[in-house]
Amino acid sequence: MEFVIRTESWALREPFVIARETMLALPLVHLAISHAGFTGQAEAAGVDYRGETPDSMTAEIQSYLNQHDTPPSRTDLLRDMPAGGARNAIDCALWDWEAKSLGVGVASLAGFDDLKPLDTAYTLSIGAPHDMAKSALRAPKGALLKIKLGGKDGLDLDRVAAIRGAAPDRRLVVDVNQGWTREYLQQAILVLAPLGIELIEQPLPVGEDGWLSHFSSPIPLCADESFDTLEDLTHIASLYSFINIKLDKSGGLTEALAIAKLAREKGLGLFIGSMLGTSLGMAPAFLVGQLCDYVDLDGALLLAEDRFSPMLYRGANIGPPGASLWG
Repeated sequence: MEFVIRTESWALREPFVIARETMLALPLVHLAISHAGFTGQAEAAGVDYRGETPDSMTAEIQSYLNQHDTPPSRTDLLRDMPAGGARNAIDCALWDWEAKSLGVGVASLAGFDDLKPLDTAYTLSIGAPHDMAKSALRAPKGALLKIKLGGKDGLDLDRVAAIRGAAPDRRLVVDVNQGWTREYLQQAILVLAPLGIELIEQPLPVGEDGWLSHFSSPIPLCADESFDTLEDLTHIASLYSFINIKLDKSGGLTEALAIAKLAREKGLGLFIGSMLGTSLGMAPAFLVGQLCDYVDLDGALLLAEDRFSPMLYRGANIGPPGASLWG
């Protein structure tokens, strides 16, 4: 087995602003695993708020793969490595390599009869209310709008009101990235419910959301930073009605599919997202999206450029990845 790890930087179309940071470019780790005449590839952005960097992921990938002469099984990978970006890159590259070596599509390997096109949300990063309203008008036709909030300037509700005024017929969800307090959440919901907000994602900081077990929200709440892996499901189900699955958090497609299945058994709603990425990062997440209520795989739309043979976006609609990209 041979493998090549490459660190990449992908420029964003415009600054991407959320509650905890402003991004001008997206750093990624690209991995290619080759064996028996076939090569599988994948990428990982990692979980920055868990301290992951391209250097740390590269070191983890090298350390693990150097121990193997042939591609490891995905079962062994889950046992041997913790969840995170490094495991995600290896896991998704193994899916791609396995599909190619067997001459079948990843959809078949994952147990799907067919892959249907998906409609993605389009993310509006934090800005002045009037600027976010203008961004809403430029969003792909028909896309659900995912509004980044948590600006800590007292203007979050003005932002939503401006967007609703500019886009009266759009479906809207908000993503706070841990940016509110309990008190602000209670006040905000009274304003957001009449504006038709469908979902509030991660309103409170991790570790401060235990209070939600006693809170009845008229708008469904979704865990993101508070949720990573299968082990979190039991606890999260008592606090939130939705979870946001991201392959970098779960440590790959293998665990993400297992999460989706068990979460449904527990009655949780499903949201598939990403830490941003090119079409190569969106492709494996597209499989999980087949099982989800909400899909937020607009990462490639937010970049200045995309990979060769990218996912096909027609407005908000995404088609399955081509074989030359992944799977």
